[in-house]
Amino acid sequence: MSNKRLIHGFHAVNARLWQNPKSLIELYLAGGRHDARAQAVIDKAAEEGLKLHVVDKERLDSMTGRARHQGVVAVIDASRNHVVLEDVLEHLHEPPLLLILDGVTDPHNLGACLRVADAMGVHAVIAPKDRSAGLNATVSKVACGAAEVVPYITVTNLARTLRDLKDAGVWIAGTAMEAQTDLYHFEASGPLAWVMGSEGEGMRRLTREHCDVLVSIPMFGTVESLNVSVSAGMVLSESRRQRTLKTLG
Repeated sequence: MSNKRLIHGFHAVNARLWQNPKSLIELYLAGGRHDARAQAVIDKAAEEGLKLHVVDKERLDSMTGRARHQGVVAVIDASRNHVVLEDVLEHLHEPPLLLILDGVTDPHNLGACLRVADAMGVHAVIAPKDRSAGLNATVSKVACGAAEVVPYITVTNLARTLRDLKDAGVWIAGTAMEAQTDLYHFEASGPLAWVMGSEGEGMRRLTREHCDVLVSIPMFGTVESLNVSVSAGMVLSESRRQRTLKTLG
């Protein structure tokens, strides 16, 4: 069954066009554009046999609610890139590195988390269906193409998913300001899923209870908290740093 969704901006559209062109239903480009980025879209669309609609800027403004679309918009079938966690874990060639978002409902934060997840080589981002922003045009725009390549898996029961991950040998590390273990004294090079809670409430009680360990991010300045995507970037970067050192050693 088709699950149509709008994406816009060159990063999001190009990622989808190159990574999963069969999911594109309609492609729109602002008339009068003759720059290299526009030409690349035109050439790739022709190569894939996709029909490209050249329209005026007002049409694109109307489609996107006057968002910053950069003159390129696409309608996609989001069901074409649906994946399940078991498929991701089955095809890995290194220990799993996962990001779990429990209660991240702001699309800008989700987009930023997907972007940093892609940068750090995260194998999948997992979120509960009832407490997540969900993929939309804003998420794709902020993610700068990462939403099109990082598996984003929504689950009905997050607690059950955490139990399944533990059974698969994945260590569950929750982030909490009051945790006794800090990021720089935590072994983060093995199979690991980092759990980030919402900025306002943190992790839900049941999610916290399913964590193997709680880890804090050391703070050396005057601010008391960090944006969820910044926190995710810090813990994922530390995991990658430790993995790299382990490989080199």
